[in-house]
Amino acid sequence: MDSMAKVRLASSTDAEHLSRLNQEFNGGVPRPAAKIREHLNINRNELIAVAEMNGRIVGFGCGQCYSSFCYDEPYGEITELYVEEAARRQGMARALIACLEANFRQRGVKSIKVLTGRSNTAAISTYEQCSYVKDDEQMLEKHLTYID
Repeated sequence: MDSMAKVRLASSTDAEHLSRLNQEFNGGVPRPAAKIREHLNINRNELIAVAEMNGRIVGFGCGQCYSSFCYDEPYGEITELYVEEAARRQGMARALIACLEANFRQRGVKSIKVLTGRSNTAAISTYEQCSYVKDDEQMLEKHLTYID
């Protein structure tokens, strides 16, 4: 990672940058910075890390911390990871993962899951470089419809 690069947890002052990066990553309607600021201030289960290079936010990673009566310990899930094209191949994604892992550890998390597309070879390779291993679980999804 570049010596002018750093990774840290996001603050509400990062909302505009997170909105821009999320738009690049997920497309669709941009998330308003005000909504992102509000989310950063109220959601205590989500960790959001940002990668900064030369004073510019160039990537982010999100993780959720879950606890259940079914398990003795909380568990984590990395839900989003994005580094803008110009900042890739400089260790930013691995640094974001390490930041999320360190903060998960502080919350007592001992196991982290990641969900990514089977054809997303770049992401899979990055996670494998960080010692994540594939398992045999299958994800199922259902979109709920609402009746007025």
